[in-house]
Amino acid sequence: QVELVESGGGLVQAGGSLRLSCAASGRTFGTYPMGWFRQAPGKEREFVAAINWSGASTRYTDSVKGRFTISRDNAKNTVYLQMNSLKPEDTAVYYCARSKAVVMSTSRLLYDSWGQGTQVTVSS
Repeated sequence: QVELVESGGGLVQAGGSLRLSCAASGRTFGTYPMGWFRQAPGKEREFVAAINWSGASTRYTDSVKGRFTISRDNAKNTVYLQMNSLKPEDTAVYYCARSKAVVMSTSRLLYDSWGQGTQVTVSS
């Protein structure tokens, strides 16, 4: 298990930007893929983006491609989600998670450690 703490959420107008951070404890951070998920009120938690252990490979859900960028700094045990051109439909609680698989996954079932979440609200 690893402890994950998200930060960087807030209220922003449509078209604006936010950068989420997820700080991880533990020495094995750099060996696992990481992911970002989000959950809007009344909806299931959905995949947003994932990054492999080195940062060389990434994956995104279609609705955020070209707007969001996931990255990681293994020296700082931190993963980031840069969100640009935000839309009201991006409003949700955003969670980072560590994969228990060696490859990136879009399924939340393959992630075994979760942060507490950070609220992102985009006003129209």
